Amino acid sequence: MDRKNYLIDIDGTICEDVPNEEPERMATCKELDGAREKINQWYDEGHYICFFSSRTEAHREVTEAWLESHGFKYHSLLLGKPRFGNYHWIDNHIVRATRFNGVWTDLVKREMEIEVFDD
Repeated sequence: MDRKNYLIDIDGTICEDVPNEEPERMATCKELDGAREKINQWYDEGHYICFFSSRTEAHREVTEAWLESHGFKYHSLLLGKPRFGNYHWIDNHIVRATRFNGVWTDLVKREMEIEVFDD
């Protein structure tokens, strides 16, 4: 089996979108349908689950409590992701990016145009 490393955003991806400026909503935000089931499936299949969020370290405790209370299985939680999107990840390993479009389904393969370094 090819073990995958899933880096998964939190706000707007596994729960309703909660901006850092409204931390009082983080403890009670609504879970998005299908997120827990799909992520826990990947975890149970042996994949590595890392939540990677723009929430700050000040939000770690409430975030961990929310993940636990909602039954999300994961290995690590990285906070402090740069805000406002338009991510361009450069790595010496293969990187596959999947934009979440609001529905948790099985992943499918499609050919897409990407930017690469000129050989």
